[in-house]
Amino acid sequence: MSLSLNASKKPVALITGANVGIGRVTAVQLAKQGYQLFLAGRSAERTQPVIDEIRAITGQADCATFLPLQLDDLVSVRQCADMFLVTGQPLHLLINNAGLAGAKGVTRQGFELAFGVNHLGHFLLTHLLLPRLKESAGSRVVTVASRAHMLARRGIPWETLQRPTASMTGVPEYAVSKLANILFSLQLSKETQGTGVSTYSLHPGVVDTEVWREVPRWLRPVMKWRGMLTPEEGAKTTLHCALQAPVTQSGLYFDKCQPKTPSKFALDAMAAKQLWDASMNWVYQSEQT
Repeated sequence: MSLSLNASKKPVALITGANVGIGRVTAVQLAKQGYQLFLAGRSAERTQPVIDEIRAITGQADCATFLPLQLDDLVSVRQCADMFLVTGQPLHLLINNAGLAGAKGVTRQGFELAFGVNHLGHFLLTHLLLPRLKESAGSRVVTVASRAHMLARRGIPWETLQRPTASMTGVPEYAVSKLANILFSLQLSKETQGTGVSTYSLHPGVVDTEVWREVPRWLRPVMKWRGMLTPEEGAKTTLHCALQAPVTQSGLYFDKCQPKTPSKFALDAMAAKQLWDASMNWVYQSEQT
């Protein structure tokens, strides 16, 4: 990579899935706030237009950098984290934004696809970057969850997490993955207490983005009929958590830029710790295989 190993004087943010939708809007707005950006995603080609837009806004050629990342492959997650860490840059803001809904199957390491991408990949990325976050004063981790977590009415169905997607639509599995996002953020706030790292999860609203690209076609008109926000509207709560939410609200779940009480399962401290411990075991087992 061409970046200097010297720490940037700008605040630094790493965003997953910043090539479209909420992630793109978030990246552009953070660039306007003076952030040095690392945009992690599957396609350099699809991310380049966002980098070009940011360069045009800032007038700086080195203000945004692409990092290859496939969240369905924990090997790729490790490589992405390593590529960032070797730059020597601080990390003030990690935004776990990327996600998918309606896709079916398993990840490279055999986890249900939505759970593996939306939760486990981000869990490992955050864990690997956590030492750098702790070194960077007043850093934040923002995880884009969803109100859909309330559809996970049995909590985390542990027995299904290492099996292929079972439902026809993939929506129940998506709900579980979003519940996992909130539980992860809750436990992360406890794990980082007193370290200068604060953490937030959020519902962005039902936003018309590519996260829904795998949802069956017959469901899409229903979703449109119920009303969907623009990415600009959907990014507001992400940006609030990234830039304005008090550190005293670390660990909370946000909706419409305000703390909101999630489902009873998302408030289960024992489930949050169980998920954390299980995720730690899974990501390090995968390293040995």
